[in-house]
Formats: sequence, C-alpha cells, structure tokens
Amino acid sequence: MEFVSGYRDEFLDFAALLFGWFRKFVAERGAVRTSLEGRWWQLEAQIRRLPQDPALWVLHVLPNRSVGISLGQGAEPGPGPGLGSARLLGDDPPLHLRDLSPYVSFVSLEDGEEGEEEEEEDEEEKREDGGAGTEKMEPEEDQGASSYQQGSPPRKQTLQESQRRLTGRQEVARMAAERTGWRTKQDPRRRRDRGVKACVLSTQCPLLEAAPLHLSCLLLVTDEHGTILGIDLLVDGAQGTASWGSGTENLAPRAYALLCHSMACPMGSGDPRKPQQLTVGDARLHRELESLVPRLGVKLAKTPMRTWGPRPGFTFASLRARTCHVCHRHSFEVKLTPCPHCSAVLYCGEACLRADWRRCPEDVSHRFWCPRLAAFMDRAGELAALPFTYTAGDPYQLLQGDGPALMPPVPPDPPRALFGSWQDYYTWRGLSLDSPTAVLLTYPLTVYYVITHLVPQSFPELNIQNKQSLKIHVVEAGKEFDLVMVFWELLVLLPHVALELQFVGDGLPPESDQQHFTLQRDGPEVSVRPGSGLSARPSSGTKEKGAHRDLQIKVSARPYHLLQGPKPDLVIGFNSGFGLKDTWLSSLPRLQSLRVPAFFTESSEYGCVMDDQTMAVATGGGTSPPQPNPFRSPFRLRAADNCMPWYCNAFIFHLVYKPAQGSGARPAPGPPPPSPTPSAPPALTRRRRGEKKPGRGARRRR
Repeated sequence: MEFVSGYRDEFLDFAALLFGWFRKFVAERGAVRTSLEGRWWQLEAQIRRLPQDPALWVLHVLPNRSVGISLGQGAEPGPGPGLGSARLLGDDPPLHLRDLSPYVSFVSLEDGEEGEEEEEEDEEEKREDGGAGTEKMEPEEDQGASSYQQGSPPRKQTLQESQRRLTGRQEVARMAAERTGWRTKQDPRRRRDRGVKACVLSTQCPLLEAAPLHLSCLLLVTDEHGTILGIDLLVDGAQGTASWGSGTENLAPRAYALLCHSMACPMGSGDPRKPQQLTVGDARLHRELESLVPRLGVKLAKTPMRTWGPRPGFTFASLRARTCHVCHRHSFEVKLTPCPHCSAVLYCGEACLRADWRRCPEDVSHRFWCPRLAAFMDRAGELAALPFTYTAGDPYQLLQGDGPALMPPVPPDPPRALFGSWQDYYTWRGLSLDSPTAVLLTYPLTVYYVITHLVPQSFPELNIQNKQSLKIHVVEAGKEFDLVMVFWELLVLLPHVALELQFVGDGLPPESDQQHFTLQRDGPEVSVRPGSGLSARPSSGTKEKGAHRDLQIKVSARPYHLLQGPKPDLVIGFNSGFGLKDTWLSSLPRLQSLRVPAFFTESSEYGCVMDDQTMAVATGGGTSPPQPNPFRSPFRLRAADNCMPWYCNAFIFHLVYKPAQGSGARPAPGPPPPSPTPSAPPALTRRRRGEKKPGRGARRRR
C-alpha cells in the first residue's frame, strides 16, 4: 500500500521524527564546526533577529547508566543516512515496534546487585578510568536535573527477548570491544531493567552487531508545554563516533549548538523562534551557559531548574511533523505543499511531484490516483460530522486522576429500539457528549451495528436478529484483544444473546494461545477502569445457569487460515489493511471456502479500494461498496505525508465471494469507472500572504 497512515504504531512515527531531526542536526553542526568562526557569528545574528516565544524553554540533561542498545545483523552502520532512520522512513517502513526486533534490542549495563554495591562499583570504575565517564553529565546533588519522568522502556518484552538472544559470539565480541577501547560497564548477560527510556540508534563500529552501545546522556530541549524542540545523543566510548561526541567532553559547546539549532529549526511545530527565557536542568551546565546564552538575545533563568512536568494540554500530536511523500524529508527541512489537484498528498517541490506523477506501473502513479484522492477528500466534512463537544474542552480530562467512572450504571431496561448513531446511544446510556469513551467503544459498537443493521440488509436469509447465540471470529486482532473488556458492552446492548468472541491472529501474545475465559459482571455497575466490577475468570467449558449473561472469550494466536474449528456465524476485522500483510493472501481464500458473512472496517476509503484489489487477487471476488460507519472513532488520525481524512473504523464493507461454478449467481460488482485523469502533472503554487485558498471546483477546472 502506498499510504500506511492509521496502520503504523505512533511510536515509530515519533522515532522517525527524532532521527530525521537529529540527522539534520549532526550534518549542520559538523558543517559549522569545520567552517570559520564567522559562521557562528552569522548564526547567532540570525537567531537574534527571530521572533520571541513567550513560552519558557527547558534544556534537560538526562544521564543514562543502565540501558544499552544491541544492534542486530540488519542494522545499518553510520551516523549519516543510518541512525535507523532509513529503516524508519524508507519506502517499506515497519508498521509495528516488533518489526524492529531483528535490528534493535535493549540490554542492561548493570548487574542484579542493588544499593551501595552498585554505587561503589561505579565509583571504582571512574577512578580506574581517571575520572572519565559520564560524571560531567550528572546533575549536582539536590539540584534535580529534571523531573522529566523516566518510565519503563517502550517495550519490555523486547528487553526480555534480548536476554534470550545473547550468545557466546556476543560475549567474545564484548571482550574484543573492551580490548579495542570500547568499554562496557557490566556483563550484558546480567541485566536488569532500571526504568530508563532507551533510544534506537546505530553507529560506526566494527562490532556493532554484537556489543551493546551505551547512550551515556541525552540532551533534550522542550518548551514549558512539553513539545520537543531538539535532541542530542551522547554516545560514550564507541569507536568511530567522533562526530557524535563522547560522554567525556564538555557539555556546554554541545548544549549551545543544540539550543541554536532548536531555535533555527524547531522539531515539534511552529516557525523558527527564540525563547524569551531559558532554564537548564543541571547546575554545572547552567553556570557554563551563563556567558553564552545572552549572545542569542535570550534571558537565562537565575537558578537551575529543580522540577518540571508537561502541562495537561500536552499531546503527542504536537510532536508530529509532516513529510514529503516521495523523499520523506520533514517539514522542518523543506517547505511542503499539497498537490494542487487533489490537495491530498504532500510534496517538497516540483521534482518529487513529477517523480510520483510518472511512477511505473501506471496504477501506482499519482496521475492514476489523483482524481480518486480528490473524491476521498470531499468526504472529510461528512466524516467529521459527529455530535461530540471535544472542541469545547480537553477530551482527556475525564481520564485524569480519580475522576468519575467512565461508564455510568447500566440502564435497568434494555434498549427499545436499535441504535444507529452515537447521539442515540449516548442518550440512552447516560453519557455526556464530552465523554471520550467513544474512542474505546467504537469496537463493540461497530460489532453491534454489523449485527443489527448490516447483516440483516446484506444477508437477510440468515435471520441473525432472532438467533439466541452467536459465534463471532475477530480476525487479525491485536489491539482489539488488549481492549477485550470493552466488548462487555455487547451484552448490555444485546442482553438476550449468548455471545462467543474468538480473537484470531499471529499478532496476539503467544502465551494467550488456546485460552478460554469468561467475562462476568460481579456488581450492579459496569466500568472500564480497574476495580469496576468486571472480572475475567477461566471458563470450565460447561454451560452454567444464566450463562447467556456471560461473554465467552477464546484466543488463537495464529493466522486465520491455520485456524481449525467449527464454522462461525460472523467474521469481523478492524482496520484490516489487506495489502499490508501477506497472510491475508491465504486467509481470504479460507473465508471464501467458508462463505460466512465477513465484515471489515478501514480507516479511509483508500484502504477500502486497496482491500478490494487484494480480495480480487486472492480469490477472484471483491468487496461491497464501503459506507461510513456511524460508530467510527471521533478522533481524526493525522497522517505524515498526506491530508486525507483517516479515522479508526471509518468505513465498513463486506466480502463478496466469487460465485461457485454452476450456481448461476451474479458476479461480484466491478469498480466504478475511473474519473478523468489530468495528462500533465500540476504545478505547485504557493499562495501569498493574505491570498484566499481557491475552492474545490476552481482547483479541478481543466
């Protein structure tokens, strides 16, 4: 698929943003260093002319003595095009964090001892190294480098898996690295997670495939709202990393260069600017910057920062920067402009637009997709038409602290009519329209809508509304299984139906394979927060009295085409992305042989078109015309390289199976005739300040 918005883990987008900015920073910092001193004067003069940001900026110093990074055989060496960014930003980027496991794993640089023994060993190592190490980067006692919260690594399972992957070859490489001057603090076989967030990077080292890399310190520039504006990584002792710097060098020049680059090219968002005031999270570095920061026209706080935390309004959306669809450069590197015809795809200039316009084969070129993407963009207003009042306040306010339960008590009487909108459901359920629970409830409500509306319309012969029990397969389930508790709402909406949900997919935890358990209500209230009265208990496999009030859950951690068992009544998949996973080429024929009603959601119309093409290739069948899901998630997913409207579970369609030979059934409906395609690539035009944006009709005029 050409666009992966809505399918990719947000952490990977965040990592790509960090490495893209850091790669640019390393290149420009090296150019300034090797030039005459006048280059610094020009840069400082340029920063002094920048407009002031009223928000306070913070320079954080975050030492790391616990976690190292072990790079696998697929990692790319070099701080230039490497840094893992080519893997994160390339034409075939990973979609999930687990896809990086062949390239990166996290290791502990400490042993299992605790307390004073560890401190004594660290002091002993510093004395043996003649004072070298990370001592200069540690904040002075009682000064508090920063209250920047250091949580667990992004994926603990990756750390545990890396423990099992250590081999004798890695131990030999570690010993060789120590002899060549690359020091590792502790035996990597004895590891313990100390809760330090690790960063993914690569470096030029002949032993990078075996020995762990030590990120000794992280310099981070943010504003008072928590938006990241710049980052610098200090690698301790690795060979060939002179351009990165070592933990033994003075921090002040590096911190000053980072501040200059963060002002001239802020990572998070906004135009170049300088802060009115800056505070530093390390007492020693604060003293060293007292004579440097005023040269930029910035006021340095009188004392070092003691505590800090992001404000409640901070969101990760503020950290995202747009990218060119072709060359993947970020908006802080180049000026991005959407295609003048469709306004859907972002390009950095005429060269990238022409290259995408003329791609081969023709059906992957922007010339082929441009009129179709324009039609997708026309539905942005329709998809945004939801009754919620999130724009009037903070949608996450109810999720903070010990507030009220997210879900009110279950109404005493079952619903008298079928719900077809969030408005009707929220009214009956007693929810306020400023409640963000629709983000979670989109999954059970979509299943409810399929059972009560779509199956009776498309498969009336099944008479599904009169069935007393239903077996439903949720295919390629990953995130949905993590939210399994919210599916209890199905029994609130369908109280007289005994439901069995079987989650199937090779992305499920292997330890959950073949598990069977029951969700029960132990009290009068239902809530999705911990301790709410919902419980999960193993199933005995026998029907108990009143079992129709329970929700049976089964788990099969395998691709759907390898699943054995009775035929289900219904198959459902969420945000499927048939073209993104090869197992669909086997799972779709399996569904064709079962010929059960199979409904799938997608986050955009583009995904529906790609799913129809994949279904045709895999089975010779097709898909029904997609229709907007009234129970789609209310939060729009912001894409990096396009402006199309993406929403979780935005559209629903069902599979149209290829007719059996001799059945006399009608063939699957073909796609609608394509819109006329412009013969030449449009010219990218940038509007002048104050000039109004032309209407959709004016943009399409030939």
